[in-house]
Amino acid sequence: MRVDLFDFELPTDRIALRPARPRDSARMLLVGSGRMADHSVLDLPDLLQPGDVLVFNDTRVIPAQLEGRRGDAKIGATLHKREDLRSWWAFVRNAKRVRDGDIIMFGGGVEASALRRDESGAILLRFHGDEPVELLLERAGQMPLPPYIAGKRPTDEADREDYQTMFADRPGAVAAPTAALHFTDRLIEALDRRGVKREMLTLHVGAGTFLPVKADDTDEHRMHAEWGRIDADAAGRLNLARAAGGRLIAVGTTSLRLLESAADAQGIIQPFEGDTAIFITPGYRFRAIDGLMTNFHLPRSTLFMLVSALMGLDVMQAAYAHAIAAGYRFYSYGDSSLLLPTGPRTRIAASD
Repeated sequence: MRVDLFDFELPTDRIALRPARPRDSARMLLVGSGRMADHSVLDLPDLLQPGDVLVFNDTRVIPAQLEGRRGDAKIGATLHKREDLRSWWAFVRNAKRVRDGDIIMFGGGVEASALRRDESGAILLRFHGDEPVELLLERAGQMPLPPYIAGKRPTDEADREDYQTMFADRPGAVAAPTAALHFTDRLIEALDRRGVKREMLTLHVGAGTFLPVKADDTDEHRMHAEWGRIDADAAGRLNLARAAGGRLIAVGTTSLRLLESAADAQGIIQPFEGDTAIFITPGYRFRAIDGLMTNFHLPRSTLFMLVSALMGLDVMQAAYAHAIAAGYRFYSYGDSSLLLPTGPRTRIAASD
Protein backbone atom coordinates (compact mmCIF):
# COMPACT_ATOMS: atom_id res chain seq x y z
CA MET A 1 0.00 0.00 0.00
CA ARG A 2 1.07 3.59 -0.55
CA VAL A 3 2.53 5.08 2.64
CA ASP A 4 1.06 8.52 1.89
CA LEU A 5 -2.41 7.06 2.51
CA PHE A 6 -1.50 7.10 6.21
CA ASP A 7 -0.48 10.76 6.33
CA PHE A 8 -2.33 13.49 8.22
CA GLU A 9 -1.68 16.98 9.52
CA LEU A 10 -1.14 17.33 13.27
CA PRO A 11 -0.80 20.75 14.93
CA THR A 12 2.37 20.80 17.02
CA ASP A 13 0.46 22.00 20.08
CA ARG A 14 -1.32 18.62 20.19
CA ILE A 15 1.93 16.82 21.10
CA ALA A 16 1.95 16.11 24.85
CA LEU A 17 5.23 16.94 26.58
CA ARG A 18 4.15 15.67 30.02
CA PRO A 19 1.66 12.97 31.07
CA ALA A 20 -1.75 13.75 32.55
CA ARG A 21 -1.79 13.98 36.33
CA PRO A 22 -3.13 11.82 37.79
CA ARG A 23 -2.35 9.38 35.01
CA ASP A 24 -5.88 7.97 34.82
CA SER A 25 -7.36 11.44 34.23
CA ALA A 26 -6.32 11.29 30.56
CA ARG A 27 -9.05 11.42 27.95
CA MET A 28 -10.02 8.32 25.97
CA LEU A 29 -11.79 8.12 22.62
CA LEU A 30 -13.99 5.05 22.16
CA VAL A 31 -14.00 3.93 18.53
CA GLY A 32 -16.24 1.10 17.36
CA SER A 33 -17.89 0.13 14.13
CA GLY A 34 -20.04 3.13 13.28
CA ARG A 35 -19.65 4.83 16.66
CA MET A 36 -17.32 7.25 18.37
CA ALA A 37 -17.60 8.69 21.88
CA ASP A 38 -15.49 10.83 24.19
CA HIS A 39 -14.60 9.33 27.57
CA SER A 40 -11.86 9.40 30.18
CA VAL A 41 -9.56 6.52 31.02
CA LEU A 42 -11.41 6.15 34.32
CA ASP A 43 -14.48 5.09 32.31
CA LEU A 44 -12.66 1.97 31.09
CA PRO A 45 -14.34 -0.49 33.53
CA ASP A 46 -17.78 0.59 32.26
CA LEU A 47 -16.74 0.04 28.65
CA LEU A 48 -15.58 -3.54 29.21
CA GLN A 49 -17.46 -6.67 30.25
CA PRO A 50 -16.84 -9.18 33.06
CA GLY A 51 -14.59 -11.89 31.65
CA ASP A 52 -12.73 -9.57 29.30
CA VAL A 53 -8.94 -9.70 29.66
CA LEU A 54 -6.57 -6.74 29.46
CA VAL A 55 -3.13 -7.87 28.27
CA PHE A 56 -0.23 -5.73 29.52
CA ASN A 57 3.45 -5.56 28.63
CA ASP A 58 5.60 -5.75 31.78
CA THR A 59 8.83 -4.58 30.13
CA ARG A 60 10.85 -1.93 31.95
CA VAL A 61 12.55 0.96 30.16
CA ILE A 62 16.29 1.23 30.71
CA PRO A 63 18.25 4.52 30.49
CA ALA A 64 19.40 3.69 26.98
CA GLN A 65 20.28 7.17 25.71
CA LEU A 66 24.03 7.79 25.93
CA GLU A 67 26.25 10.76 25.13
CA GLY A 68 29.98 10.26 24.71
CA ARG A 69 33.14 10.94 22.75
CA ARG A 70 35.49 9.20 20.42
CA GLY A 71 38.56 11.40 20.50
CA ASP A 72 37.34 14.93 19.86
CA ALA A 73 34.09 13.82 18.19
CA LYS A 74 30.78 13.93 20.07
CA ILE A 75 28.90 10.66 19.73
CA GLY A 76 25.29 9.94 20.69
CA ALA A 77 23.98 6.39 20.99
CA THR A 78 20.48 5.04 21.50
CA LEU A 79 20.50 1.34 22.33
CA HIS A 80 17.70 -0.53 20.60
CA LYS A 81 18.27 -4.31 20.85
CA ARG A 82 20.38 -6.52 23.05
CA GLU A 83 22.74 -8.95 21.34
CA ASP A 84 24.21 -10.65 24.43
CA LEU A 85 25.04 -9.87 28.07
CA ARG A 86 27.53 -7.12 27.19
CA SER A 87 26.57 -6.07 23.66
CA TRP A 88 23.77 -3.89 22.29
CA TRP A 89 22.87 -2.68 18.83
CA ALA A 90 22.60 1.10 18.80
CA PHE A 91 21.51 3.89 16.51
CA VAL A 92 24.49 6.25 16.60
CA ARG A 93 24.55 9.98 15.98
CA ASN A 94 27.69 11.15 14.15
CA ALA A 95 28.29 7.52 13.17
CA LYS A 96 30.61 8.57 10.34
CA ARG A 97 33.19 9.40 13.01
CA VAL A 98 33.10 5.86 14.41
CA ARG A 99 35.07 2.99 12.85
CA ASP A 100 35.03 -0.70 13.77
CA GLY A 101 37.26 -1.18 16.81
CA ASP A 102 36.95 2.41 18.08
CA ILE A 103 36.37 2.96 21.79
CA ILE A 104 33.63 5.42 22.82
CA MET A 105 33.87 7.07 26.26
CA PHE A 106 30.41 7.71 27.73
CA GLY A 107 31.39 9.28 31.07
CA GLY A 108 31.23 7.87 34.58
CA GLY A 109 33.91 5.37 33.62
CA VAL A 110 31.61 3.73 31.05
CA GLU A 111 33.30 2.67 27.79
CA ALA A 112 32.23 0.59 24.81
CA SER A 113 33.90 -0.69 21.67
CA ALA A 114 32.25 -0.39 18.26
CA LEU A 115 32.31 -3.92 16.83
CA ARG A 116 30.52 -3.75 13.49
CA ARG A 117 27.61 -2.25 11.54
CA ASP A 118 24.50 -3.91 10.17
CA GLU A 119 22.76 -3.18 6.88
CA SER A 120 20.66 -0.38 8.47
CA GLY A 121 23.76 1.43 9.75
CA ALA A 122 23.22 0.50 13.41
CA ILE A 123 26.43 -0.23 15.33
CA LEU A 124 27.02 -3.13 17.72
CA LEU A 125 28.53 -1.78 20.95
CA ARG A 126 30.30 -4.01 23.46
CA PHE A 127 30.55 -2.51 26.95
CA HIS A 128 33.83 -2.90 28.84
CA GLY A 129 34.35 -4.21 32.37
CA ASP A 130 32.68 -6.73 34.61
CA GLU A 131 29.77 -4.68 35.97
CA PRO A 132 26.35 -5.59 34.55
CA VAL A 133 25.49 -3.33 31.65
CA GLU A 134 22.30 -2.31 33.48
CA LEU A 135 24.41 -0.72 36.23
CA LEU A 136 26.57 1.07 33.67
CA LEU A 137 23.49 2.51 32.02
CA GLU A 138 22.09 3.71 35.34
CA ARG A 139 25.34 5.60 35.81
CA ALA A 140 25.81 7.03 32.33
CA GLY A 141 22.46 6.86 30.52
CA GLN A 142 19.28 8.88 30.31
CA MET A 143 15.71 7.82 29.66
CA PRO A 144 15.29 7.61 25.88
CA LEU A 145 12.35 9.95 25.35
CA PRO A 146 10.87 9.92 21.85
CA PRO A 147 12.41 12.52 19.54
CA TYR A 148 9.16 14.50 19.29
CA ILE A 149 9.46 15.16 23.06
CA ALA A 150 13.24 15.27 23.41
CA GLY A 151 13.40 17.83 20.60
CA LYS A 152 11.22 20.23 22.59
CA ARG A 153 12.60 19.87 26.12
CA PRO A 154 15.46 18.12 27.92
CA THR A 155 14.97 14.81 29.71
CA ASP A 156 14.75 15.36 33.47
CA GLU A 157 14.45 13.38 36.69
CA ALA A 158 10.64 13.27 36.48
CA ASP A 159 10.88 11.23 33.29
CA ARG A 160 12.52 8.34 35.15
CA GLU A 161 9.14 7.71 36.80
CA ASP A 162 6.78 9.21 34.22
CA TYR A 163 8.15 7.03 31.40
CA GLN A 164 7.57 3.74 33.27
CA THR A 165 4.26 1.94 33.60
CA MET A 166 3.04 0.65 36.96
CA PHE A 167 3.64 -2.87 35.57
CA ALA A 168 7.30 -2.28 34.62
CA ASP A 169 9.23 -5.29 35.90
CA ARG A 170 11.59 -6.82 33.32
CA PRO A 171 14.37 -4.43 32.19
CA GLY A 172 15.18 -4.32 28.52
CA ALA A 173 12.98 -1.81 26.67
CA VAL A 174 14.25 1.44 25.21
CA ALA A 175 10.73 2.79 24.69
CA ALA A 176 7.76 2.54 27.02
CA PRO A 177 4.59 0.59 26.20
CA THR A 178 2.82 3.91 26.55
CA ALA A 179 -0.81 2.76 26.49
CA ALA A 180 -0.29 1.39 30.01
CA LEU A 181 1.08 4.68 31.35
CA HIS A 182 -2.55 5.64 32.10
CA PHE A 183 -3.11 2.89 34.68
CA THR A 184 -3.19 3.50 38.43
CA ASP A 185 -4.01 1.49 41.52
CA ARG A 186 -7.52 2.92 41.69
CA LEU A 187 -8.23 2.05 38.06
CA ILE A 188 -6.98 -1.51 38.56
CA GLU A 189 -9.22 -1.84 41.64
CA ALA A 190 -12.23 -0.66 39.62
CA LEU A 191 -11.42 -3.16 36.85
CA ASP A 192 -11.16 -5.94 39.45
CA ARG A 193 -14.59 -5.04 40.81
CA ARG A 194 -15.97 -5.15 37.27
CA GLY A 195 -14.59 -8.67 36.78
CA VAL A 196 -12.10 -7.66 34.11
CA LYS A 197 -9.05 -9.93 34.19
CA ARG A 198 -5.46 -9.10 33.29
CA GLU A 199 -2.44 -10.97 31.99
CA MET A 200 1.20 -10.04 31.45
CA LEU A 201 3.60 -10.68 28.62
CA THR A 202 7.01 -9.18 27.86
CA LEU A 203 8.10 -7.37 24.70
CA HIS A 204 11.28 -5.33 24.96
CA VAL A 205 10.34 -2.35 22.81
CA GLY A 206 13.16 -1.10 20.57
CA ALA A 207 14.00 2.38 19.39
CA GLY A 208 12.98 1.29 15.91
CA THR A 209 9.42 2.09 16.98
CA PHE A 210 10.29 5.78 16.51
CA LEU A 211 11.69 5.41 13.02
CA PRO A 212 9.58 6.91 10.23
CA VAL A 213 8.56 4.83 7.26
CA LYS A 214 10.80 6.23 4.54
CA ALA A 215 9.63 3.90 1.78
CA ASP A 216 6.87 4.94 -0.61
CA ASP A 217 5.17 1.54 -0.33
CA THR A 218 4.60 -0.57 2.78
CA ASP A 219 6.01 -3.63 0.98
CA GLU A 220 9.41 -1.93 0.96
CA HIS A 221 9.56 -1.21 4.71
CA ARG A 222 11.58 -3.48 7.00
CA MET A 223 10.61 -3.69 10.68
CA HIS A 224 13.29 -3.97 13.37
CA ALA A 225 13.05 -7.17 15.40
CA GLU A 226 12.17 -7.06 19.10
CA TRP A 227 12.46 -9.82 21.71
CA GLY A 228 9.31 -11.05 23.43
CA ARG A 229 7.99 -13.82 25.66
CA ILE A 230 4.61 -15.32 26.55
CA ASP A 231 4.87 -18.19 29.00
CA ALA A 232 2.81 -21.35 28.72
CA ASP A 233 0.62 -20.58 31.75
CA ALA A 234 -0.33 -17.13 30.47
CA ALA A 235 -1.04 -18.50 26.98
CA GLY A 236 -3.29 -21.17 28.47
CA ARG A 237 -5.27 -18.68 30.56
CA LEU A 238 -5.73 -16.38 27.58
CA ASN A 239 -7.04 -19.22 25.43
CA LEU A 240 -9.46 -20.35 28.15
CA ALA A 241 -10.77 -16.83 28.68
CA ARG A 242 -11.42 -16.36 24.98
CA ALA A 243 -13.04 -19.78 24.65
CA ALA A 244 -15.41 -18.76 27.46
CA GLY A 245 -16.50 -15.68 25.50
CA GLY A 246 -14.18 -13.08 27.00
CA ARG A 247 -12.51 -10.56 24.76
CA LEU A 248 -8.73 -10.14 24.70
CA ILE A 249 -7.97 -6.42 24.77
CA ALA A 250 -4.33 -5.62 24.12
CA VAL A 251 -3.07 -2.67 26.13
CA GLY A 252 -0.76 -1.13 23.58
CA THR A 253 0.48 -2.09 20.15
CA THR A 254 3.43 -3.91 21.74
CA SER A 255 1.12 -6.40 23.46
CA LEU A 256 -0.94 -6.74 20.30
CA ARG A 257 2.05 -7.48 18.07
CA LEU A 258 3.38 -10.15 20.41
CA LEU A 259 -0.03 -11.81 20.79
CA GLU A 260 -0.48 -11.89 17.02
CA SER A 261 3.03 -13.28 16.61
CA ALA A 262 2.23 -16.09 19.04
CA ALA A 263 -1.19 -17.05 17.65
CA ASP A 264 -1.61 -19.91 15.21
CA ALA A 265 -4.01 -19.98 12.25
CA GLN A 266 -6.91 -21.05 14.51
CA GLY A 267 -6.33 -18.16 16.91
CA ILE A 268 -4.74 -20.33 19.60
CA ILE A 269 -2.05 -18.39 21.46
CA GLN A 270 1.06 -20.54 21.76
CA PRO A 271 3.93 -20.06 24.22
CA PHE A 272 6.45 -17.76 22.58
CA GLU A 273 10.03 -16.72 23.20
CA GLY A 274 12.20 -15.01 20.63
CA ASP A 275 12.26 -12.18 18.12
CA THR A 276 9.30 -10.77 16.26
CA ALA A 277 9.31 -8.31 13.39
CA ILE A 278 5.60 -8.54 12.57
CA PHE A 279 4.36 -5.66 10.39
CA ILE A 280 0.58 -5.23 10.42
CA THR A 281 -1.09 -3.25 7.64
CA PRO A 282 -4.66 -3.14 6.25
CA GLY A 283 -5.66 -6.53 4.93
CA TYR A 284 -4.13 -8.37 7.88
CA ARG A 285 -6.45 -10.93 9.51
CA PHE A 286 -6.30 -10.59 13.28
CA ARG A 287 -6.23 -13.92 15.09
CA ALA A 288 -5.55 -13.29 18.78
CA ILE A 289 -7.09 -10.00 19.88
CA ASP A 290 -10.58 -8.50 20.02
CA GLY A 291 -9.69 -4.89 20.83
CA LEU A 292 -6.89 -2.47 21.54
CA MET A 293 -6.25 0.35 23.99
CA THR A 294 -3.62 2.65 22.52
CA ASN A 295 -2.43 6.25 22.35
CA PHE A 296 -2.59 8.42 19.22
CA HIS A 297 0.25 7.74 16.80
CA LEU A 298 2.51 9.50 14.33
CA PRO A 299 1.41 10.08 10.74
CA ARG A 300 2.94 7.64 8.21
CA SER A 301 3.98 5.37 11.10
CA THR A 302 3.75 1.60 11.32
CA LEU A 303 1.53 2.06 14.38
CA PHE A 304 -1.05 4.18 12.55
CA MET A 305 -1.00 1.49 9.86
CA LEU A 306 -1.66 -1.12 12.55
CA VAL A 307 -4.71 0.65 14.01
CA SER A 308 -6.00 1.23 10.47
CA ALA A 309 -5.69 -2.51 9.85
CA LEU A 310 -7.74 -3.18 12.96
CA MET A 311 -10.52 -0.62 12.43
CA GLY A 312 -10.28 0.41 8.78
CA LEU A 313 -8.36 3.34 7.35
CA ASP A 314 -11.48 5.49 6.84
CA VAL A 315 -12.58 4.91 10.44
CA MET A 316 -9.19 5.85 11.87
CA GLN A 317 -8.86 8.92 9.65
CA ALA A 318 -12.22 10.10 11.00
CA ALA A 319 -11.23 9.24 14.58
CA TYR A 320 -7.96 11.16 14.34
CA ALA A 321 -9.71 14.16 12.73
CA HIS A 322 -12.15 14.15 15.65
CA ALA A 323 -9.34 13.84 18.19
CA ILE A 324 -7.44 16.76 16.67
CA ALA A 325 -10.54 18.97 16.52
CA ALA A 326 -11.54 18.04 20.09
CA GLY A 327 -8.11 18.85 21.53
CA TYR A 328 -6.89 15.37 22.40
CA ARG A 329 -3.21 15.14 23.32
CA PHE A 330 -1.07 12.94 21.04
CA TYR A 331 1.81 10.49 21.28
CA SER A 332 3.64 8.87 24.20
CA TYR A 333 2.51 11.19 27.01
CA GLY A 334 -0.84 11.90 25.36
CA ASP A 335 -4.42 10.67 25.65
CA SER A 336 -5.80 7.23 24.86
CA SER A 337 -8.22 5.45 22.58
CA LEU A 338 -10.17 2.23 22.96
CA LEU A 339 -10.64 0.46 19.64
CA LEU A 340 -13.33 -2.23 19.58
CA PRO A 341 -13.94 -3.66 16.12
CA THR A 342 -17.05 -5.67 15.37
CA GLY A 343 -17.43 -8.61 13.05
CA PRO A 344 -16.41 -12.26 13.03
CA ARG A 345 -13.64 -13.33 15.38
CA THR A 346 -11.55 -16.45 15.40
CA ARG A 347 -13.22 -18.90 17.79
CA ILE A 348 -11.45 -21.40 19.98
CA ALA A 349 -13.10 -24.46 21.46
CA ALA A 350 -13.20 -24.69 25.25
CA SER A 351 -11.20 -27.92 25.07
CA ASP A 352 -8.27 -25.91 23.66
